[in-house]
Amino acid sequence: MSPRLVHYSDVENAHDDPERLARLAGTLNALDGSDALVVGTGDNTGPGVLSLVTDGRQSLELFDAVKPAFETFGNHDFDHGVEAIGDIIEESPQTWLTANVREDGDRFAAAETEPWALRTVDGVRIGLVGVTTPDTEATSPGAAPLAVTDPVPAVADAVDALEARGAEQVVVLSHLGRGDDELARRCDVDVILGGHVHERRVTRIDGTLLARPESNGHTVVEVDLGGSKPTAAFRTVDGTDTVEASVARAIERRLDRSGLTETVAHVDEPISRSRQATKGGESRIGNLVADAYRWYTGADIGLQNAGGVRTDETPLSGAVTVADLVSVVPFEEPVTVARVTGAELRRLCRQASGQVVDYGDSAWWHAHVSGLEVVWNRERRRVDRLTVGGEPVEDDRTYTLATTDYVLTSAMEFPVLTDANRVEKTKLQYEVLADYARAVGIDPSVEGRVLRR
Repeated sequence: MSPRLVHYSDVENAHDDPERLARLAGTLNALDGSDALVVGTGDNTGPGVLSLVTDGRQSLELFDAVKPAFETFGNHDFDHGVEAIGDIIEESPQTWLTANVREDGDRFAAAETEPWALRTVDGVRIGLVGVTTPDTEATSPGAAPLAVTDPVPAVADAVDALEARGAEQVVVLSHLGRGDDELARRCDVDVILGGHVHERRVTRIDGTLLARPESNGHTVVEVDLGGSKPTAAFRTVDGTDTVEASVARAIERRLDRSGLTETVAHVDEPISRSRQATKGGESRIGNLVADAYRWYTGADIGLQNAGGVRTDETPLSGAVTVADLVSVVPFEEPVTVARVTGAELRRLCRQASGQVVDYGDSAWWHAHVSGLEVVWNRERRRVDRLTVGGEPVEDDRTYTLATTDYVLTSAMEFPVLTDANRVEKTKLQYEVLADYARAVGIDPSVEGRVLRR
């Protein structure tokens, strides 16, 4: 035997699927053992339907069944506020590691968390440190009382402390996303287990193994720390016969009590929520959300940021419930009406391209729109054509735009929009979607709203 790490991350919407969560728990337990540490790297309390209803406490069903060794924080673990995640820390069995989340100058939840830890597994002393993306303050309003510092010096300090105490291998539990690459180049660590970005990955940078599973509980990563170099392999959760039935029963009970099981529409042609659908440009799921915002508010334009439409391999299909719609945009964010000039609208469409905004992948398109058509020139990185209601946009004209309030408060996507653009707040996103589904139905199509050439 040799020491192993069993790694899960970004469970998110899997908490709303009792069978999948039970299979995830079963897979983690089957891979656990005396030679292993089960570890999580954030966004494992939410977002999701039950996360909204329970303030993330539904995650305790998974944690209690699996009993992970360590966990670090993702940005969405703070969606429901500092007090809510603090309660989860106290009640969950794992040790929470955070080297760069600060509260009033001290480590967040200092009495219940640690910056780093040492464990001897199969005779090898393994040091672990946890870090969270500094983007947390911008992406999760509930984290507002906290400060998330630069993870590189935090990890460097932890490495020094761990090696001084005899660590033979150092592992970073990271919720940095693309920041893992810089961390690997600047810090002398053996393994970085990542989260935040939802695509599977195994690679090496400057001798460091970097690995992450996909989101929503479909896979886990098993890392073998034996031999001259650590290695990693994916373990698929879907289809496994290893199931923790008690987890499924507990989640089913929570769903039954949630009051979100009302059927509001029927979908004949399944609507994809794949990565391509949410981040690849115009899609049926994006058009559905943007259309609902414009319908409800009467605004000239509907806009949904792509990062707010949650990826899931399960499409919207058949009888659609309120819970299904919550899972599309599982945040406590109101739909807000804003005023924008044509010039601001043009800048917004430029910022929709991942070629321009340093967030996510350069191939992503960040804007799902309604009432607007845009032609984006990839080679020249510019908007070639822009119309609202079929008419060319005039730079000095004012337009109304319905979007999630998040994009007015965060500089991550569409930094052109700020609090100054806000006119009014309305219902929560999923409430608007549910009203739209009841009144109009759900039958979106792709119409050429976004063309990238």
